Amino acid sequence: MKLIVGLGNPGKKYQNTRHNIGFAALDFIFDKWLKAEGFSDFSENKKFQAEIADGIISSEKIILAKPHTFMNLSGESVSAISSFYKIAPENIIVLHDEIDLKLGDFKIQSGRSSAGHRGVDSIIEKIGTKEFWRVRIGVGKESKELQGDTADFVLNKFNADEKKILKTVKENILTEIKKLLL
Repeated sequence: MKLIVGLGNPGKKYQNTRHNIGFAALDFIFDKWLKAEGFSDFSENKKFQAEIADGIISSEKIILAKPHTFMNLSGESVSAISSFYKIAPENIIVLHDEIDLKLGDFKIQSGRSSAGHRGVDSIIEKIGTKEFWRVRIGVGKESKELQGDTADFVLNKFNADEKKILKTVKENILTEIKKLLL
């Protein structure tokens, strides 16, 4: 069994912001692939404090989750889901924004520190290890000086040109997620 988690903040206020790219990437993977594979639609699960969808890929159950705990408490939801389903950390994939990577870049890594990402910090703290997969999705500018205050920057929405770049990035991430699951 595997768990794929998109990180973000719930509510209209945060839709289409840099901080919610994890939600957006997971929605893209669902819409472009997993829905056609018979996955259930996302529905709110109060026990897990998340929107959940699930299905089967290559004879293995896959759970998709968008925590509603807000970014900095994402570990509460991830821990609840992984504990309930007895999902080993190495079978967890977390999609999240990464300000240290420029828009258009992404990295897939396992066993790394949070690099200051509070949502990832929360997951590491709650599941007790950093041995899970992370898809770090770049939302940063070419130059740190152009970003300004980090908190304000990640809560900004993407402009039209950035959305075009993101579509390509999400397609590339989908390709890599398929490699991890198939």
